[in-house]
Amino acid sequence: MLKILTNAWKVRDIRKKLIFIMFILLVYRIGCHIPLPGVNLQLLDSIRHGAQANTTLFAMIAGGGFGSLFAMGIAPYITASIVMQLLTVAIPKLEQIQKEGEEGRKKIQQITRFVAVGLSLLQASATVYSYVHLQNNNGNLFTHANFLVYAVAAVAMVAGTIFIMWMGEVLTEKGIGNGSSFIIFANILSSLPQGAQSMMMLVTGGANVVVGVIKIVLALAVFACIIAFVVLVQSGERRIPVQYSKKLVGKQMYGGQSSFIPIKVNVAGVMSIIFAISLLQFPSQLAGFFPNNQTLHNISLFLGMQRFSGAALYMILIFVFTFFYTSFAINTTEMAENMKKNGGFIPGIRPGRPTSDFVKKTVDRLSFFGAFFYCMIALVPILFQRFAGVGSFGGTTLLIVTGVALEFIKQLESQLLMRHYKGFLS
Repeated sequence: MLKILTNAWKVRDIRKKLIFIMFILLVYRIGCHIPLPGVNLQLLDSIRHGAQANTTLFAMIAGGGFGSLFAMGIAPYITASIVMQLLTVAIPKLEQIQKEGEEGRKKIQQITRFVAVGLSLLQASATVYSYVHLQNNNGNLFTHANFLVYAVAAVAMVAGTIFIMWMGEVLTEKGIGNGSSFIIFANILSSLPQGAQSMMMLVTGGANVVVGVIKIVLALAVFACIIAFVVLVQSGERRIPVQYSKKLVGKQMYGGQSSFIPIKVNVAGVMSIIFAISLLQFPSQLAGFFPNNQTLHNISLFLGMQRFSGAALYMILIFVFTFFYTSFAINTTEMAENMKKNGGFIPGIRPGRPTSDFVKKTVDRLSFFGAFFYCMIALVPILFQRFAGVGSFGGTTLLIVTGVALEFIKQLESQLLMRHYKGFLS
């Protein structure tokens, strides 16, 4: 990996893209520390350095800093993407638009932006309400209890979310890889010092230093195994062989080549994890907005990751979203029809419907094992935190960070390959 990064840095065009990515992420992290207009800076500083800030897993993945301009982060855009993917399957008109190629994709993307802005308005209003009614008798986060101050803060948060959406799209267009993934990547890594500090507290703050050191070593060993397992699963794929029959066109013979269809072990990837987290921790987000609502508080406790009910539902949602995402990511019927039109067939399988059923069965089988592996990766650190007391940087975050890093390395490899490919003309 270091060799790939070194070689990429030597290429001028790729070096510009890397510098651009670092600049955008720097701007984003600076924005996460810019306070909202009208807030009490002393109270904000005490909350940020205390244990009262919103540190749920979804907030760590998608959100920015507490009480900052980027407080909502990219969460509204993620929620809007989930809503649009659900509506695309449910509404035939949206499904037809999606099938229009590049133009259809742009229309869906534009609708997603409008939905994200609408959701950000709702979330900004709820967030400002939660800042006005803070828990633990901290009082109002704003210095003046004025509706105009609240409205300006909500508009500033919406503007910050729109700016983050724009930065993500610019990163996708002018950078390397998916821009939204880089923003999530930066959010997770920003919590790494806090996780390291909590691990050090096991040594410095505990009564038995030896036990604390053993816990840290075990935690690092588990994290290393998780990273290795994630790399293994993400790189794994099933290659379905495809044979193309020969065609006689005029006096020329065409076709007769062999190829394969690569299908990943988990086509959905980390999207199933993000979707599951967003739904599972939505009541916790609402409980933070309405701290006096005991019903929401009980629901958030019931769905907590440290409880059996929350962990079981987490696994179920990962399976559901894995199969749901895969169902429209891979259209087996269209794949079989295209293969049949081009004279291709899978050895031993008849073209048409049997080919579609065979590919669907293969995809479902791989998705089941991929979802099972991802559940194990997500649950092992939760169990480790429950019994050993070491957490704050668990398997889900490691899964997302490793997945984004692997995709980034693959993108760099493809960029380098295009610039150093030696063909038959060289």
